[in-house]
Amino acid sequence: MIQMSNPDTDTPFQITPEQIRTIYAGLMMATMLASLDGTIVNTALTTIVGELGGLRAYTWVGTSYLLTSTAITPLIGKLSDLYGRRIFVQLSVVIFIIASLVCAAANSMTTLVIGRALQGIGGGGIMAMSYVVIADIIAPRDRGRYVGAFMSVFAISSVAGPLLGGFFVDHMSWRWIFLINLPIGLVALYMSTSSLKIPVLKRRISIDYVGMSLLVGAVTGLILVFSWTSEEYGWTASINVALSAAVAVMTALFLWWEPRATSPVMPLHLFRNREVYTLSPLVAMLGGILMAVGTFIPLFLQAVTGISPTNSGLLLVPMMAAVTISSVSIGRVTSRTGSYRIFPVVGTGVGIIGVTVLCFIDNSAMGVTFVIIGMVLVGTCVGSTMPVSSIAVQNSVQFHELGVASSVVVLFRSLGSVIGLAAFGAILNSQLSGNVDPKFLQQPRTVSQLPEPARTETLNVLGNAISMIYKATVPMAIIAFLLALSLRDKKLSERSALDQTVEVLSS
Repeated sequence: MIQMSNPDTDTPFQITPEQIRTIYAGLMMATMLASLDGTIVNTALTTIVGELGGLRAYTWVGTSYLLTSTAITPLIGKLSDLYGRRIFVQLSVVIFIIASLVCAAANSMTTLVIGRALQGIGGGGIMAMSYVVIADIIAPRDRGRYVGAFMSVFAISSVAGPLLGGFFVDHMSWRWIFLINLPIGLVALYMSTSSLKIPVLKRRISIDYVGMSLLVGAVTGLILVFSWTSEEYGWTASINVALSAAVAVMTALFLWWEPRATSPVMPLHLFRNREVYTLSPLVAMLGGILMAVGTFIPLFLQAVTGISPTNSGLLLVPMMAAVTISSVSIGRVTSRTGSYRIFPVVGTGVGIIGVTVLCFIDNSAMGVTFVIIGMVLVGTCVGSTMPVSSIAVQNSVQFHELGVASSVVVLFRSLGSVIGLAAFGAILNSQLSGNVDPKFLQQPRTVSQLPEPARTETLNVLGNAISMIYKATVPMAIIAFLLALSLRDKKLSERSALDQTVEVLSS
């Protein structure tokens, strides 16, 4: 049963261009905070561990954020479909601000890990809700230029995060990494919610607690399996075997339960939608490829050039510039033409060339040239494909399932990144084991200071190992290309979800 309501008045609801700009600016600011906190801590971790102790919790500072931000995404999307966007935007930003205070005040690694887990909940909610709110107030036909700008935020954050983290550690205190979130977060909260008063279709339905528990349990277990495999345990460790079995059981129960639930947390009929079942694995492939480039290219370049970890982030600028330029320009073209299929096809085709070029990196001058060319091509692929994928999925579903459908795309992208990182880390370790002193992976700059022939031999082994990683990404890029080819060119709608909601409310 549907109860039609407008949160403020009984008059027909309208949203002004000024309100849209205010909401958009606030969401951009909140998204910048959430995406920065995924990377800003990395360059400061050594200093933090030195002050707080607890070396064994080192990896959990990053894993806890990734874990909760990924697991919360589909839940936030579904709940916002039921109870409206505004409350979950507010809740996500408030949780993020409170968690930042916990992290800044931490006097132990345990407290910091707990704070980071809370930050992940807030950050995951911000990421999910930003795309959904834009989908609510902007028609798919016009959404390209907005989503393209969001993509540029992620690109800038991936470079700015490590640089800012290094700056705070060197010139102030690592606690400012989290304290800076407070004033910016409060401004983002005000801007993103002061004008966000979208009418809600309130429904008297039950919440799928069983489905939520199974989904969160399966996603959490899956991330832990791959995180522990790459960081602490082997593939055949008893804890990983047991956890893998638990993930399989929870996944099977989830698939059995959801068709029987009154209001499923993730309706499985969505995966009969061509855009959803095509683009979900596609963005997972691209998430893994982007993780391979962002993680292992700095490692290679630090070893070759001997620069600092902080400055090595600047070497990713060509890729991030390509992401920004392609996403913004293609977003504008998509808005003008109303068509999108050609961009994922061309983008993934360019991606195949990009990862193929990266297969030829070595310690020669041409090796660095291959790195730059490969990064630009991969960046163009991501910028051409990721924003369009979100728009295509949102354009293909009913407006009352917009939140959960958008969250599915974000979930698959995150899982692709996590699983890809673990798999590529295993490839690297297998190639280097017995051939390179492990300390060089902790301090790659020292490789360039080795005497000959040890320097050349080590660089050759490292170059071959990282080249092997990119050879593994080639079939991923080909799969993404084939998935893009199977897309249909469905015309983008000129009516936003808000238009459809208001239409139902006034009927």
